Amino acid sequence: MSGDLRVCFIGDSFVAGVGDPRCLGWAGRLAVTSHEEGVPLTYYNLGVRRQTSVEILARWHAECAPRLPKGVDARVVLSFGVNDAMHENGRPRTTPEESVANLAKLLAQTAEHGWPVLMVAPPPIDDAEHNVRTEALDERFARTCATAEVPYVRVHQPLCDNAVWAAEVRAGDGAHPGAAGYEEVTALIAPRWREWLSR
Repeated sequence: MSGDLRVCFIGDSFVAGVGDPRCLGWAGRLAVTSHEEGVPLTYYNLGVRRQTSVEILARWHAECAPRLPKGVDARVVLSFGVNDAMHENGRPRTTPEESVANLAKLLAQTAEHGWPVLMVAPPPIDDAEHNVRTEALDERFARTCATAEVPYVRVHQPLCDNAVWAAEVRAGDGAHPGAAGYEEVTALIAPRWREWLSR
């Protein structure tokens, strides 16, 4: 590992940590934990609220390229899907087929740069029908990442069964948790995160 480790976290409002009064979300907590464990890194949070995979695919390279120059240990963490599965005017904002295709393109493009990727599944919200769609997308994302040999962190189902996450989301805006909820999802991601950083 280079002494100059840089990680871009790209995705939606969950990456940005919306709802967390500490303004860390799970991405910030992973970065803090790494520093505490003796793995310092430069952390870039590129989460944008309400964005789908369509918008993330369109912007990701322009935002990552200046932050991940040649000669550094450059890495990318991806997470999206909740907004893709959102229904507006009776239809999903992004079809499942398009979401999967966008993920495949992102993985191919990051591979071209030689940037290792960690993908985090989209979490559940306080909407059972929406969660059914997101869970189906989660399964397809997992298969896409497996094909590309990219580690995929399965947080959706564990969080569906997590009382702290559910209570935090209900107490918030129906989608985003507070600090305690983000602590729960961070705990799910952290083992795979540490493994990924050690490669």
